[in-house]
Amino acid sequence: MSLESYVWAAPKAELHLHLEGAIRPTTILTLARRNGVQLPSSTVEELRDWFHFRDFAHFGEVYSAISRCLRTADDYELIAFELAEELARQNARYAEVGFLPAFHARMGVSEATYLGGLSRARERAQRELGVEMAWIFDLGRAWKGGETETRRWATYAVDVAIDARSEGVVALGLGGSEVGHPPEQFGALFDRGRAAGLHSAPHAGELVGPASIRGALDALGAERIAHGVRAIEDHALLAELAARQVALDVCPTSNVCLGVYSSLAQHPLPRLHAAGAVLTISTDDPALFGTTLNGEVALLADPFALGVGAIDDILLNGVRHSFLPARAKQRLEATYRAELDVLKAVHLGTRVEDSAS
Repeated sequence: MSLESYVWAAPKAELHLHLEGAIRPTTILTLARRNGVQLPSSTVEELRDWFHFRDFAHFGEVYSAISRCLRTADDYELIAFELAEELARQNARYAEVGFLPAFHARMGVSEATYLGGLSRARERAQRELGVEMAWIFDLGRAWKGGETETRRWATYAVDVAIDARSEGVVALGLGGSEVGHPPEQFGALFDRGRAAGLHSAPHAGELVGPASIRGALDALGAERIAHGVRAIEDHALLAELAARQVALDVCPTSNVCLGVYSSLAQHPLPRLHAAGAVLTISTDDPALFGTTLNGEVALLADPFALGVGAIDDILLNGVRHSFLPARAKQRLEATYRAELDVLKAVHLGTRVEDSAS
């Protein structure tokens, strides 16, 4: 038994995960054939070659092509339930999953279709697997057609998110390339969503530096930041994030695959942690980046060299900084703490009183 076996067995929650980027490669091919979508790859091996991204624009092209394979409620149920199965295999019992409703609507898919499929999968995941999924509906930063079309579809996403709160939508996100599309452009829409009871979890500080994070905080009322790793470039901002307990949902493999950092050795996660930033660990788009949640958690031990106490804290942050109701958070955190204590004894030979010190 080892630290590696411990982190693989540990209970987890994932807060930065996109449904369209988590579709199994075999399922992508099945959906493409089923719905008559021509992809540039016809085998799993060819798909994996296609998933070597030249830049963020290439990543967006691949993401869009995969998303076009979805047509029916059964398609959406299939991919969401298969995601729940992957989460269950990795002992992740709660996830907040990003989804881009405007893309699917622009392709002619009705909200009744995709919401119906997502809702059926969500109910099955809870009933059959003990996995709870909530949805973060993303606003795309830019659509073809310029500012008018972008505003139109961002408004659509907010409208659908507000109407679908009873179906598990808990927050608004903001995805797409940050370059040339600052958060401030979406402030009024986030204000409307927040007034209706939705949380705020935009992407920022990935392709653009601290200014993007500052905009997400000030204009969007961000409660969590998806990525946020470039806060390391502004010590005052980093200190503010730590003081305000705004969590950064960090996805190291994603950052390397998309060229934010050249290697894991260059990734700032250990420095962010040392500076007091609140961190969670996630996959972003696991099927596209060839990773798993277990694999991302394992990085905390090697190469990031965090100790078991720090790893536990990051794992528990996935519950503490979720958008679960307060009592549900408390119950789930207590359950996770108890399990982590037992797992430490099994995998590390650590007594409960030792692990608390």
